[in-house]
Amino acid sequence: MTDPRATPERRSRTTLVVRVTLLVVAVAVLVAVIASVVGVLVVRRTLIDVTTQALADRADVIAAQVTADPASAARSLAATSAVLAEQGIAVVSIGSDGSLTGPNRAVRAARQAGAGQAVDGRSVSGSAAVGALQLVEARSTSTGGFALVAPADVAAATRQALERRLLWAILGGLVAAVLVGFLVARVVSAPLRRTAGLARAMGRGARDVRAPVAGPREVADVSIAVNELADALQHSESRQREFLTSVSHELRTPLAGISGQAQALADEMVPVAEQAEVGRSIRGEAARLERLVSDLLDLARLGADTFRLDLAGTDLTALVTEMAVIWQVRCDARRVRQVLDGLAENALRLLGPGQPLVLHLGVEKPGVERPGVERPGVGGLGADGVAVPGRSAVLQVRDGGPGLAPEDYPVVFERGALHERYRGRRPTGAGLGLALVHSLVGRLGGTIVASPAAEGGVAMTIRLPLT
Repeated sequence: MTDPRATPERRSRTTLVVRVTLLVVAVAVLVAVIASVVGVLVVRRTLIDVTTQALADRADVIAAQVTADPASAARSLAATSAVLAEQGIAVVSIGSDGSLTGPNRAVRAARQAGAGQAVDGRSVSGSAAVGALQLVEARSTSTGGFALVAPADVAAATRQALERRLLWAILGGLVAAVLVGFLVARVVSAPLRRTAGLARAMGRGARDVRAPVAGPREVADVSIAVNELADALQHSESRQREFLTSVSHELRTPLAGISGQAQALADEMVPVAEQAEVGRSIRGEAARLERLVSDLLDLARLGADTFRLDLAGTDLTALVTEMAVIWQVRCDARRVRQVLDGLAENALRLLGPGQPLVLHLGVEKPGVERPGVERPGVGGLGADGVAVPGRSAVLQVRDGGPGLAPEDYPVVFERGALHERYRGRRPTGAGLGLALVHSLVGRLGGTIVASPAAEGGVAMTIRLPLT
């Protein structure tokens, strides 16, 4: 059965083993070609040098014999010529006037090499191209002189044997290169294949697999990156499971209330006088459920580029005043109102009888110290409502509740952080509200910081740039 992931593009790609093997073979072939060319040239040059030296030694021996017995010089030279002819070496006689006598081809080679100058004790060593390369060694005698002429390739059989051996050695090296390249490629690619297998296992849902950090630095870096990805995925999915567990618990509570009271109404177990109260309770639980769902959707949308803000001139004094009245009943609001509602609801969850909830609106002047603020506002409103550069609107929601521990403030806006810390000890929501507030304020271009309140609880301070 064909693997659906094996697309034509993927199937057409060669493996690392094949590529490394081909690379090693290509390098080996290049080295072999260079070595063979250099080897052949060296062999031929060496054989020429050896042949030249041997020819020169023979010429010196013959010259010594002829000089020792001048009376039989002609007869000795003729006998030597017959022996040398069998070995492919021609003898050319040199007259006292420099004339040359002997086989036609040998005479031409001797003439080109300047053998006619080998008289009066002089010697000549040279070469001439007559058909093939000819080596010439000329020596003088008492009656003139002689020259030995031999083809440079006189040791052709030896040369060919050496070249054949060199060729076989090169072919053996190529075979060894293929084997070594294949083995090297397997060793180098093994950690990558293992890491790829672990990555596929992670894609199928495995989170407890880790790649061994071994091999060259680049391969080890890949293993480290895959392990870091596995850690991040495991942590992210763990957070998601915890988040879903807490959200499921929060959603189940209002759903249970709605279901139970609706069932009581359906079974006509609620007296007529109490039905209105039950209806209001169901509506309240439904509103709570709607807020939870709305918070989830808003958190999801805040991560998208399409999140939309309805920017318009806003009278914050009127908004806060309206909120102070509206919070006596249930309501639904947008963005800034949603932020303040979320903070107020979060504070009210912890307040006991007689403990205050303070809503404050003010204007911050330029140069005011603002510890813990992420960035300053870029403007504010003057007394006549005209924008004044360098001033910011400050909104505060303060409460007289139990407050937070010092170590809680750095994580107060992290999703679910306080929910985990105070679960079972305080009334907590799903851990979404403060994270949603932080994201909304950031989208509005403002900042929010949590700090201890003068009333004994927590002060949530929002600074909005007004233009």
